[in-house]
Amino acid sequence: MIEVNGLKKNYGEKVALKGIDFSISNGEIFGLLGPNGAGKTTTLKILTGQLLPNAGTARVMGLEPWAKRDLLRREMGILPEETNHYERLTVMENLQIFRRLNGVSMDGLKEILKDVDLEAHQKVKAKKLSKGLKQRLLLARALLHKPKVLFLDEPTSGLDPSSASNIHSLLKKLNGEGITIILTSHNMEEVDRLCGRVAFLDEGEIVARGNPQDLKRSYGKNKLEVMVEENGSRKLHVLDLNGEESGEKLKNWMNEGRVLTAHSIEPSLADIFIQLTGRGKNERINK
Repeated sequence: MIEVNGLKKNYGEKVALKGIDFSISNGEIFGLLGPNGAGKTTTLKILTGQLLPNAGTARVMGLEPWAKRDLLRREMGILPEETNHYERLTVMENLQIFRRLNGVSMDGLKEILKDVDLEAHQKVKAKKLSKGLKQRLLLARALLHKPKVLFLDEPTSGLDPSSASNIHSLLKKLNGEGITIILTSHNMEEVDRLCGRVAFLDEGEIVARGNPQDLKRSYGKNKLEVMVEENGSRKLHVLDLNGEESGEKLKNWMNEGRVLTAHSIEPSLADIFIQLTGRGKNERINK
């Protein structure tokens, strides 16, 4: 569905992308992760034909998006990070404008409103909608022409957990219907829940990619929280499961009958994010 090779983009002297490579198969949910300024939005804008690269190639459904933007527009749905509704118009009026711009009929509009849970708000002006409802309106707009691929830039940014969960359920439903989804997000729990594969961008370079579970196994360390009785009180110890010294400690505590509780701690995607793009990026594991 998407193929990117050696993609570079400069803004004057600022280098946004340094020659990135990745591919996305038909029917995937793919996460593009990284801190602010890493190049995520630039990548999405190139893939949706809004920007020209300085070098490299990018193809969506086999076509260069900047050269075939009008043709691909019928196949792509875009949810930008910033809302850009017509604030004085109602939900339905906003959708009707974009329906006409995309040259699509009214067929399926009621179903889309139901899917994004906006049926009860279709006569409400956009400026009166909550942040969550405005995000749903953006998603409804992106789905009007029944796209084959969705580009989502921070789809649940600023939403409460309930609203975010509703968006997640909808995205899973859409993906189940065959829509390919590429998203950027700072919400690592969201990414872990939705994405089959991810790529970490940092300073315009992809520093790691793969299945979230595989990345956590490769870059993270499993630990064990052990509550031990010591001199009539309780003390919590965190052990590295890969260390011989930790194993010896645990064995001794168990032989002495001092272990009160023990819980494994698996690394999270957020831990990997910090290691690769934050405080620990100078300690990256070369894979």
